[in-house]
Amino acid sequence: MSMVVTTKTNFTHGELSPELYGRMELSAYENGAKTLRNVFIQPTGGVTRRAGLRYVDTAAGAGRLVAFEFNTEQRYLLVFTDLQMAVHTDGVKTATLATPWTTAQIPQIVWSQTADTLLVVHPEVSPRKITRTSHSAWTIAEWVFHEKDGVIHQPTHKFADDAVTLTPSGTGGSITVTASAATFQAGHVGLRLRIAGKEVAVTAFTSATQITADVKETLSGTAATKDWEEQAFSALRGWPRSVTFHQDRMVIGGSRDLPNRLWLSKSSDLFNFDLGEGLDDEAIEFALLSDQVNAIRAVFSGRHLQVMTSGAEWMVTGEPLTPGKIQLKRQTRVGSIMTHYVPPRDVDGATLFAGAGGNDLREFLFADVEQAYQATDLALLSHHLVSMPRDMDYDATRRLLHVVMGDGSLATVTNYRSEKVTAWTRQTTDGAFRSVAVVGGDVYVLVLRGEATLVEVLDDGAAMDSSLSGSSGTPKTLWTGLGHLEGRTVQVLADDAVADDAVVASGAITLAEAASSVQVGLPFTHVIEPLPPVATGAGGGGQATTIRLVRAVFRLHETAAFYVDTGGGLTLVPLRTLPMGVLDAAPAKVSADVSVRALGWYRGGPSPLWRNEQSTPLPCTLLSVSVEQKVK
Repeated sequence: MSMVVTTKTNFTHGELSPELYGRMELSAYENGAKTLRNVFIQPTGGVTRRAGLRYVDTAAGAGRLVAFEFNTEQRYLLVFTDLQMAVHTDGVKTATLATPWTTAQIPQIVWSQTADTLLVVHPEVSPRKITRTSHSAWTIAEWVFHEKDGVIHQPTHKFADDAVTLTPSGTGGSITVTASAATFQAGHVGLRLRIAGKEVAVTAFTSATQITADVKETLSGTAATKDWEEQAFSALRGWPRSVTFHQDRMVIGGSRDLPNRLWLSKSSDLFNFDLGEGLDDEAIEFALLSDQVNAIRAVFSGRHLQVMTSGAEWMVTGEPLTPGKIQLKRQTRVGSIMTHYVPPRDVDGATLFAGAGGNDLREFLFADVEQAYQATDLALLSHHLVSMPRDMDYDATRRLLHVVMGDGSLATVTNYRSEKVTAWTRQTTDGAFRSVAVVGGDVYVLVLRGEATLVEVLDDGAAMDSSLSGSSGTPKTLWTGLGHLEGRTVQVLADDAVADDAVVASGAITLAEAASSVQVGLPFTHVIEPLPPVATGAGGGGQATTIRLVRAVFRLHETAAFYVDTGGGLTLVPLRTLPMGVLDAAPAKVSADVSVRALGWYRGGPSPLWRNEQSTPLPCTLLSVSVEQKVK
């Protein structure tokens, strides 16, 4: 029998997948954990009970959140729900707009912002431009492409077979256009065609081979020609699938019927797609051609223009991008999720995106040595936490990437590449997370709680979820304004001390004793468990099977309550000024080492030597743990 002392100094590899429990030689094993629930990992290595969620508003229904930042002082949260959009300014709803996207369509909307305008696209809905006209006034309108002398400079494409010809009956006025094969549909009425480079507007549908049109540019003749196209975007052919801005051009990536095509507007003229003579500032159009049809899922402006498709990732280069210099190169073959849109996010120059498999998070990063992009899987050691991502956003202030999963959990990644920190934890709540958006330094989430969908925000001053705080000059027992928690059992902090739980009735709770300030919300439990112990017997030669935990020393930082289980059940550990037993007074936050002794032998298996678990709504930060153990 020998005495072994081990010290766990950090948690910078986060919660590891159970498949790694046998890889004790990995540095990830030493710095990882078995369970990390409702905690955030600091870039420095410590682990902290996460902030609670403060209630902001009740949304009109299921939807998604979008951040809109006009400048450092004018930031807004946009809440898209069925056929409407709400605008929140500093947590207060300031405007509501009617929109064309239904609940079923919202998961597929894609957006991009320039100055005071947000462009939103969906393959089944004509694209919209949402504009902030003042601090509290917003407008929404369909896109209008550049028009000059009656000609609309919009993307066009020949959807018919290349051999199909069109024969105009005249060169001006109202004409009849005859196709050599069945080509036209009733949906062509109102659309524009370009015949030998000249534009006509369809006014009537006669048959699959004949239409009537008004000439917008005098045609060059009446001979049959294969040189013709129709507008690329329409209710008949579908609408843009993705959009961004790059090098002063608007970039449209794919549409419903042209899933692998890219369009770049004229330089400094965002809604002008005139290809012209191919001069440097004119529009650009091309398809992503490879051994398979890669439907474009996202276009992203990073170090280069990046194109995320259903089966691969591409790099578009050219300094600057011009019709004569543009180059397209496939980089990796990962692919992106097709069932819904998960916005790629920039983190320290790398583009993070959700892989097509639904159980990985990729870091698309340019490698100077290879002069190419690589797509490293950041979830390689924690795949069990990734379950069909549906939304994500990055909190640059705290270096936390929040990923909403299909199972309703929220995975959080502490990402600090220069320090080689990629640490995953899982956040849960009494409900299901549905969307996330970071506005300035505030992390907003959309949470389904029962039948209601709530907008809430991570708040360092909140100790519970869906919480509200209130104060009164005169102590009182009745506290109202809790309608969003009707019928629920809630935790209460009264004058900063933990009070008895209460049930919300008629939007109010009644305390046993009067208080001047309260915070009321739903409880959540954090859990910190290390990985199964690794030690060798007195004679070396293999993993020990019998271990006795003698003592564990926990280094805490600004902690008001600490519960630990070393084999005999959870126990509240005294922290100098914190009395044992019921927390009936406002406890101080303590930074100290606390020692806990233990009894009993550990005989192998996946169980950890200790566990920290806490639902008490008080702060807790664990920096390191030293463990003394006897080993046979």
